[in-house]
Amino acid sequence: MPWYHHTTMYQIYPRSFYDSNDDGIGDIQGIIQKLDYIKSIGYETIWCSPFFKSPQQDFGYDISDYCDIAPEYGTLADAQQLIDEVHKRGMKIVFDMVMNHTSVEHPWFIADITHKTQEDRQTDFYIWSNKPNNWKSMTGGSGWHYSPDRKQYYWASFLPFQPDLNYRNPEVKKAMLDNVRFWLRKGVDGFRLDIFNVIYKDEQLRDNPFSWKAIPDEKNPDGFFQQFKYTINQPESMAFAKELRSVCNEFDEKVLLGEVSGNRKTIRKFSGEKENDGLGLVFDFEMLPFKFNSKFFHELVRGIETDFPEPFMPVYVFSNHDRRRSMKRLNNDVRKAKLLHLFQLTMRGVPCMYYGEEIGMTDSRIPFKKGLDPIAQKMKKVPRFLFDLAGETPNRDELRTPMQWNSSVNAGFSSAEKTWLPVHTNFTNVNVEKEMDDETSLLKVVQQVLKIRKEMPAIHSGTLELMRQGNLPSNVLAYKRKMEGEEVLVVLNFSKAEKEIALSEKFSNVLFSSSANEKFAEGKIHLSAYGTVILKK
Repeated sequence: MPWYHHTTMYQIYPRSFYDSNDDGIGDIQGIIQKLDYIKSIGYETIWCSPFFKSPQQDFGYDISDYCDIAPEYGTLADAQQLIDEVHKRGMKIVFDMVMNHTSVEHPWFIADITHKTQEDRQTDFYIWSNKPNNWKSMTGGSGWHYSPDRKQYYWASFLPFQPDLNYRNPEVKKAMLDNVRFWLRKGVDGFRLDIFNVIYKDEQLRDNPFSWKAIPDEKNPDGFFQQFKYTINQPESMAFAKELRSVCNEFDEKVLLGEVSGNRKTIRKFSGEKENDGLGLVFDFEMLPFKFNSKFFHELVRGIETDFPEPFMPVYVFSNHDRRRSMKRLNNDVRKAKLLHLFQLTMRGVPCMYYGEEIGMTDSRIPFKKGLDPIAQKMKKVPRFLFDLAGETPNRDELRTPMQWNSSVNAGFSSAEKTWLPVHTNFTNVNVEKEMDDETSLLKVVQQVLKIRKEMPAIHSGTLELMRQGNLPSNVLAYKRKMEGEEVLVVLNFSKAEKEIALSEKFSNVLFSSSANEKFAEGKIHLSAYGTVILKK
């Protein structure tokens, strides 16, 4: 089994993690200073959101130079030091590679604008058209934008300042694969791939068909009354996954983690058909808007086990830099957060946790008109209550606030007079320092379960067997993890009512219980409200 199929992943949003030079912005040296913390909790792999050179219109996801670092984050030497320091601690590091688009300030785009003749335009690095078709962007509205200098329209899948590269030009593919090799040579252990499933678009630029679907969702990316038939999940993108994998194979065992969208059968194709010869891992965002009950999670696991059997490995993720924090969805109930993360860390799959999830950070509330996020600005005239009803927010600032290290000024993130985003007001109660001193805290639960996971092959690499719902009390989920004679039972009570479970097998060794209220006697488990246990035969 490759290392990335049994690792645990911690996502860092560099701008908000730790400010080492007191300018109010997190940076690479700040990450280096906090590596021992990440290691002590038990995470094995770090994924850093982009810190490449960028005008920061989308805070790093609009890259102007893939082989340099934005000065507010540090230097190339800092990036190399980060890679080396991670490896010194026996950990892995994954960079965020945005392959679909660049910034409008990238030299390639500036050169494309100057192409006036048909001969020049044969070498275009981007997708251009004299007349826009009906394609909608992923954020709504036409994705075509006029360049007065060139007197043509360019295509942008996401935001207007992020033009899509034209991978049908072999020179584009070569240049981007060289950028990948640049970082692999420096020792990066792989890449998280931003909106990888939109890399290729229909070569003929055919109109997308009409759809009655207004809002995209996790199972179906269609929306804005359009079926994204010619702009998302093209066969060429799936084929490119294998080509990218072959490049990584030049440098031994490297991970490719794809941000893709669609139903599970579709996103699995990016990993391969029968063999895992494409992307090593893909996100399954169907779990992001989870419902906190045993039925939802039972069906989630059953579906994932069906669509991602060996040799494939699923990823379990409940929040990220684009989607609201899990604690917000849990109504800030720490007991529920302990259960959710125990589930995440004991599944057959790779758990990926967003910074601050381990201490229960939650979303801030920032008016759209005050948002720095370009999507918040785009949506600022849409009534807030519509997003609240949907349980989402277009203002990603709200879930990117600075990491809460302690109860000092700015939550210990920075000593600057003003941080790039305001610290959440609950930082005096929710912070690393306070939870490190509390054996019952969420942070301590995450730390304990990560330790158990690392020490037990049955949990990090074993098979999974769901217990039948009909054999369990209502709103209780249970499953076994097995490997080479080692067998573990995990039981989760999603109810606020106490539950009693009779055991038909002898699981007598208690590896973990969420509180002193969980009791074991005469082949029975007594679980308190939202109680959890891990037992071993």
